[in-house]
Amino acid sequence: MGSAVLDLPLERYVAGVLAGESSVFRSDAALRAMAVAARTYAIHLRGRHAAEGYDFCATTHCQRVDMGAITPRLVSIAEDTAGELVWFEGKPAFTPYTRDCGGRTEDAAEPYLKGHPDVYCARAGTETWQWDGDPVTIVKALAGSGLRAPQRLEGITVVSRTASGRALTLSLVGNGETVRISAGSFRFAVGRELGWNTVRSDLYEIQSGGGRILFQGRGAGHGMGLCQRGAEQMGEEGRSYRDILAYYYPGTAVGITARGLAWQRLGGESVALWTTQPERDGSVLAIAERESRRVMERTNWPWPAHVEIRIYPDLDSFRNATGEPGWVAGFTEGRRIQLQPASVLRSRGVLEQTVRHELLHVAVESRAAPGEPVWFREGIVAYLTGPEARGGAGTSPAEAPARRAHGEARRAVAGLVGRYGEATVLDWVARGLPPEVKNSSTSQAATKSR
Repeated sequence: MGSAVLDLPLERYVAGVLAGESSVFRSDAALRAMAVAARTYAIHLRGRHAAEGYDFCATTHCQRVDMGAITPRLVSIAEDTAGELVWFEGKPAFTPYTRDCGGRTEDAAEPYLKGHPDVYCARAGTETWQWDGDPVTIVKALAGSGLRAPQRLEGITVVSRTASGRALTLSLVGNGETVRISAGSFRFAVGRELGWNTVRSDLYEIQSGGGRILFQGRGAGHGMGLCQRGAEQMGEEGRSYRDILAYYYPGTAVGITARGLAWQRLGGESVALWTTQPERDGSVLAIAERESRRVMERTNWPWPAHVEIRIYPDLDSFRNATGEPGWVAGFTEGRRIQLQPASVLRSRGVLEQTVRHELLHVAVESRAAPGEPVWFREGIVAYLTGPEARGGAGTSPAEAPARRAHGEARRAVAGLVGRYGEATVLDWVARGLPPEVKNSSTSQAATKSR
């Protein structure tokens, strides 16, 4: 089966990670902690697979993603913590997590990832396991990852351990040959080839003899950072997600930005504006109110309730909260609009167009029929915004494909308006595209442009 590259909004990606990594959690607090940790991990390591043309894979090498298992609960958890990250010294922290630390977390280089006894994991009852390995199969598994081993493996011993007691270096002996290998590389190679339920952690003892190699251990995973078993226990005991994150990443801070943001709400008739600088951003509320009225007058649609605009004080906080690159002026998900600093948009001459564009996204998405094609929804927004939408004089190489796709979609919708009339095309947003339009060459061309 071929692979596919998906372009996902940050919070949808987080929901997919929750589905892949922690869908069995009972505690909402533990899930919220996982959402913040997973989001921070993604922001910190974004571009890990840039050489292959994407940011992350969907396996445990990065974070396991299961888009087909996303539930309304997981979507809600991601949205409840939207934009929140774990910060250390002004930067998104490195936030690894592990299934079961075995009662003690592992050391890492970062000062907030020092190993310590985990009383919550211990109270939850850590996993014990054993695996009886066949030497021939083990050698083949190591070879599959490019790791050397004696051709006739007779035994394995632990040469050195970490401060937490985990195996650090292994000695593989056989046929008069001794090969040393890191325990982490050994576990990853065996897990990838033979299954992750074989050597489940690096906390183990080994017995070799009789043509077999027996591993007996406890815990699951590498042991660094947030222990999912312990986090679940903390949540069950009534601790908050912030308590959980503080326990596993001590010395860090949780918030929308490194210093946290003191949001203030400015209420209008159609839109609520959230800002950290109301004296500077208050004028945006007047623009939003005016543009929302224009949308209603143009479309003859009722305005959706509970629409909010969040204006970030700087580009870094906008990028970290949304996961979008700096050339994206605004980002809308559901009825929440997130904008770059108003001063930046105003200096580029796109403040009013950006507000109009994002409000139109809210209006269209709140009304769109199930299964309405993305090109049509985007095209309606671009058409109603006008030709100057979300531009600026310069276009970066990274921005160009998105701008071309928007242009194709806008031209496709403009063509439909010319043929059927604006009122009819707008009515299709809620009713759905008629078959003759769905199957038309215009529709196919617009779809390919995306």
